[in-house]
Amino acid sequence: MRTIDWKDESHSVMLVDQTLLPKEYKIIECKTLSSLCEAIQKLRVRGAPALGAAGAYGIALASFLSGAKDMEALFRDLKVAGKALKSTRPTAVNLSWGVDRVLKAVLEAYDPEGIRNIALAEAKAIADEDVERNKKLGRYGAKLLEDGDCVLTHCNAGRLACVDWGTALGVVRSAIAEGKEIKVFACETRPLNQGSRITAWELMEDKIPVTLITDSMAGSLMRKGHVDKVIVGADRITQDAVFNKIGTYTHSVLAKEHEIPFYVAAPVSTFDFEGWEGSVKIEMRNPEELRFFGSEQLAPNAVPVYNPAFDATPMENISGIITERGVFYPPFLLEEVLV
Repeated sequence: MRTIDWKDESHSVMLVDQTLLPKEYKIIECKTLSSLCEAIQKLRVRGAPALGAAGAYGIALASFLSGAKDMEALFRDLKVAGKALKSTRPTAVNLSWGVDRVLKAVLEAYDPEGIRNIALAEAKAIADEDVERNKKLGRYGAKLLEDGDCVLTHCNAGRLACVDWGTALGVVRSAIAEGKEIKVFACETRPLNQGSRITAWELMEDKIPVTLITDSMAGSLMRKGHVDKVIVGADRITQDAVFNKIGTYTHSVLAKEHEIPFYVAAPVSTFDFEGWEGSVKIEMRNPEELRFFGSEQLAPNAVPVYNPAFDATPMENISGIITERGVFYPPFLLEEVLV
């Protein structure tokens, strides 16, 4: 199934619980807004495009759960639901984008039933559009890859980070679909290991050659000439920086030092046209993610921990941004994306 989807029979959200991978592939059902918010907060569903769909489906879910009998009360309930959804992951702009797009769409309704119908239709449209956007993005990005390239990626920007297909890994999939032989180096992506748990799993499922490395091995591989391109996803793109999983900035510096192209693959919905690096709130994660690995303790209980989920990569380190509207090159003028 898709990473996240809607179940018409029960008016609920179905999603792959990514915290269980690679040990177990399990679909969970979110019948309440609190369960969906928990799934987002705990990274059961994650990845910028998938979060956009989660935000949209969350508003649809809230519309069916609300007992409001009049439009004003239902609008009020949906705004409360939107605020709760947005608060779960403040850095990822797609989550707010999905919520706001559905909230705007329901303003066209004339009665509570119309609100519910429009909310669900808009959420489903967002999910369907995500798949098509990623495939368009993939076709543009595939032109940047040569037959035989080795691509390094960080975190997970594959089909499990989207409704389907993927962004950074969607580029790889599209290149392979064109007949090119592409290999991938997947960084483990500490501390939650989305690279080793999710990227390696989904590439192996799709029989795409992948080699797992620790985050600290990237520079050595580049120096030895084993990396041809670096492609990562993004959780937010502002006027001056790309926000992605912590560690992305380090890879960009290493790629620049070794004259290796560093690409960001992200749909236009990830762009924050009003934002700058200093205006973005970076999500801070639970210190236990570093003190423990699962049930195994790795550090003293009392040791202070700094655990941001994301870092910012300045535009001068980026060779190109791959979107469904084409590839944009330096100097990056975000106004061009809107054309």
